[in-house]
Amino acid sequence: MKSEMKIISVNVGAPRIVMSNGDPVSTGIFKEPVAGRVMLRTLNLDGDRQADLSVHGGPSKAVYAYPSEHYDYWKRELPDMKLPWGMFGENFTTVGLRESEINIGDKFRVGSATVMATEPRMPCYKLGIKFGRPDIVKRFLASERTGFYFAVLQEGEVGAGEPIELTEKNKVSLRVSDITALYTRDKHNVGLLRRAIEVEALPDSWKSYFRHRLANLTGDSQH
Repeated sequence: MKSEMKIISVNVGAPRIVMSNGDPVSTGIFKEPVAGRVMLRTLNLDGDRQADLSVHGGPSKAVYAYPSEHYDYWKRELPDMKLPWGMFGENFTTVGLRESEINIGDKFRVGSATVMATEPRMPCYKLGIKFGRPDIVKRFLASERTGFYFAVLQEGEVGAGEPIELTEKNKVSLRVSDITALYTRDKHNVGLLRRAIEVEALPDSWKSYFRHRLANLTGDSQH
């Protein structure tokens, strides 16, 4: 029987200035769990902001979810670090949702909101700032424990403890983990690249990246 899917922590935070190599950097990666229900809007949760909107946020990255199951792995990898919920900058710490089981374009009801899975999270150097160790960026990507972003299809209230209900499975079987693999270790998988480009729910930035990759591999720029 499939495990229950739910949110176990809702985490928000406003950007703050931190020092990195002697320079001030604004980052919204520091999130704290909040009590009660929070309004989930088209671009983010109330009380949550992103610092650099050129790479963070936007409609396809309105909310970032990270599986709580991955925390056990990181506790083994980083035994000296405290890892409270929200440590990876996620808005939703979840149970029962895995990158290898969710298709891009899957739709879910969370509280009174409806969301759609769009893409894996690609870590930036600010994760290194948060953890106080630049190697975490490479390790995070190599682990393929990336978490994933949701677009908000219908605004509503969400809260910790609420179930996440799959309302529509995308018929095109392209998993969140497939996108990560194409980016990291399966770069030359022409068949998977072609499938990825056809998935309507995948953000255009990914599709153009994969089209370019496909053209380089096949000499075919006709897509």
